[in-house]
Amino acid sequence: MSRRAARRFLPGLGAVLLLAGASAAAAAPEGTLTFALHYSLPARWLDPAESESIITPYLTLYALHDALLKPMPGAAASPSLAESWSMSKDGLAVEFTLRQGVHFHNGDPVTADDVKFSFERYKGGAAKLFKENVKEIKILGPGRLRFVLREPWPDFPAFYGTLVASPGWVVPQRYVERVGEDGFRKAPVGAGPYKFVSFRPGVELVLEAFDGYWRRAPAIKRLVFRILPDETTRAAALKSGEVDVAFLLSGATAEDIRRTPGLRLVAPLLGIFWLDFPEQWDPKSPWADRRVRLAASLAVDRQALNQAETLGLSRPTGSIVPRDFEFALPFEPHPYDPKRARLLLAEAGYPNGFDAGDLTPFPPYTAMGEAIMGWLHAVGIRTKMRTMERATFLTAWREKKLRGVVLTITGISGNAATRLESFVTANGAFAFGALPEVDDLFRRQAKELDRKKRETVLHQLQRILHEQVTQAPVYHLGFPTGLGPRVDDILANAIPGFYLSPYEDLRLKRP
Repeated sequence: MSRRAARRFLPGLGAVLLLAGASAAAAAPEGTLTFALHYSLPARWLDPAESESIITPYLTLYALHDALLKPMPGAAASPSLAESWSMSKDGLAVEFTLRQGVHFHNGDPVTADDVKFSFERYKGGAAKLFKENVKEIKILGPGRLRFVLREPWPDFPAFYGTLVASPGWVVPQRYVERVGEDGFRKAPVGAGPYKFVSFRPGVELVLEAFDGYWRRAPAIKRLVFRILPDETTRAAALKSGEVDVAFLLSGATAEDIRRTPGLRLVAPLLGIFWLDFPEQWDPKSPWADRRVRLAASLAVDRQALNQAETLGLSRPTGSIVPRDFEFALPFEPHPYDPKRARLLLAEAGYPNGFDAGDLTPFPPYTAMGEAIMGWLHAVGIRTKMRTMERATFLTAWREKKLRGVVLTITGISGNAATRLESFVTANGAFAFGALPEVDDLFRRQAKELDRKKRETVLHQLQRILHEQVTQAPVYHLGFPTGLGPRVDDILANAIPGFYLSPYEDLRLKRP
């Protein structure tokens, strides 16, 4: 690995190793921390092999499992199950040395065979990308292995070691082969700070502290993830003390929590919302005309939406790539200009507007979808609301079954390339189509080892996407989260783009 890469990916290693040494002296975990989830939790999100390339599954994966590299405070891709790693100068090989003495929850040691097995069983959102780029995995010993790449791929650590994809999250091969795939989903075993206790679909997931976690024993004995999709129910549960952390509280509900004595509201910056137009790739569709897509973007009052939904805590943006990402080319959001939107529709041949079919919002952001639907209707783009449960939505999105207008969001981490790959390339897991020039530029940058040249190509790619309005970015979500009086701090921005700090760092207040 180059010194530059080491500086970029390993700044938090020293702190991580110091914390590991303190684990023996840590007090026994105690108490229960209860989360109120804003979505249904499918069993597949307890298994790294099946995670889509979105942030949501990592809320539970991060507790149950561990990875060779993963985001930690101060490090985009910090060594975790891997003690060290290196990339060859020609960019064709990546070697990992595993941390010694690390075990899964069932007592099995974490080995290089488990790493290879986990990679090969991965079939999530970036599976095709990894299959195309990784030629083979060589086991060099029980604690060492080498990934051999087909061609230089400087973004391997970003795709493999951040919250983009999960083939680097390791499961025990012997256990999976013994209980089978269905058995593993029912009782997953990982190497993370918490181990599985029980799962009642639609009700709750219960986890218990794994005292043998290599970094440190968790301070809290038990985590409960309670499934409460209704926002008012989550808020009421927080007020009553039934839950300690309530995710996604919007508008008046969030304001009420903020004003309630003893409760707090925090807002980590998570994913970026945008409007996607699946039918723009059909030359017969109105959406194939750039002017129509631009009209839709101009129709949305981002500031009003931000204030109504997130109390002004979000950041309107003109790109689906966060400004602070490596290789990002920031753009200002399109202004709210319904008059110009109507003129553009008339120029495109739709002076009276047109029927645009469904508007499908990412669950559970129905109120946000309804507001956008109203603004679109005001300029002549007529849609009807279609709502789904989150897992169903993600399946339909991945299988390219959505039409009309899709309000969606991504919290994929890494850099500009990792953020864009799933949505703008021909092979992207959630892309309905791709511009040939964008595909060509993405392939070029993917194997370019010179950082400055990569940046130039990625900036050119982002400029094309912006000019063609292939998406209409809305805002970088400030995710209102309510905290009860028992919670010390969830360190909501400790890991950029994630919900909270590492689970083993969470603490309850002393009575």
